[in-house]
Amino acid sequence: MDKPATGSRSPATVAGSVRGAMSTGNAAVLLVEDERSISEPFAESLGREGFTVTVAETVAAARERFTESAPDVVLLDLTLPDGDGRDLCRWIRDRSDDVAILMITARGTEVDRIVGLELGADDYIVKPFSAGEVAARIRAVLRRSKPQPTTQQEVTIGGLRLDAGARRVWLDGTELDLRRKEFDLLARLCAEPGQAISRETLMSDVWDMNWFGSTKTLDVHVGWLRRKLGESAEAPRYLHTVRGVGFRFANDEELAP
Repeated sequence: MDKPATGSRSPATVAGSVRGAMSTGNAAVLLVEDERSISEPFAESLGREGFTVTVAETVAAARERFTESAPDVVLLDLTLPDGDGRDLCRWIRDRSDDVAILMITARGTEVDRIVGLELGADDYIVKPFSAGEVAARIRAVLRRSKPQPTTQQEVTIGGLRLDAGARRVWLDGTELDLRRKEFDLLARLCAEPGQAISRETLMSDVWDMNWFGSTKTLDVHVGWLRRKLGESAEAPRYLHTVRGVGFRFANDEELAP
C-alpha cells in the first residue's frame, strides 16, 4: 500500500433497505496492512477524518480483530505476509453481509476489479491514493449502506416473493440461497418490474455510485441469478436482456398464465 498523502443512491426502492442504518461519523475501521511505516500515518490520517481505526498486520491478526471489534469498514491490502487479502475478503464476507470492504492494491486491471467485486468487496481503490480520497470512499460506501425510504418492504411478482427487510427470496414457495450482491441486484430489478434499467444504473445502484469501469461483473451476477431462477438468457422468464440498454424484470402481466 502506498503511503497516503496527508491531508445517493438511486430513487427510493426495495433495494434501499438492503442493509441496516449506519452513521458515517465515528465508524469503526479495520485497516489490514503489514507495513507500519504505512499503516501508522494512514491510521492517524483517518483518525483525523473522524474514524476509529484498528490495525492488523497479518491475516491471522485481521481475523482476530474482526471477530473482537465487529468493524463497520475493512480496508484490505491484498499482499500480506501470511496469506492473500482476497481469501481474507471471502472469509469476512462469509461472516457478515453488513461490513463494508474496500480493497486497496496496486493491481488495477479490469480482471482484478471484477474478481474483487465478485468476492464481496464494496469498492476497489488503486494506488496511489490519499487518505482524503479513501475517507471519501468510506463515507460513500456507508451512505449507500443506509436504508432509503421505501413504500415496499415485500414484493410479489409471479411466483417470486422478495422480503427486503428480512433479505429473503422465495420462488414458487422454495427459498433461494442468494449471495449479498445477488439479492441487492434482484431487489433493484424487482423495484421496477417491466421497466428497462440501464447497465450503468444497475452498477451505480448496486455496486458503486461513481462506477465508470466495465460492467462485466453485472453479467456474471445476472448469470448467477438466472441459474437460481431456473432460467437462461436464451429462455428467460423473469430476467430479460434489453439489448443496448441493460435488463428488466418481468411484470405480473407477462407472467400471467
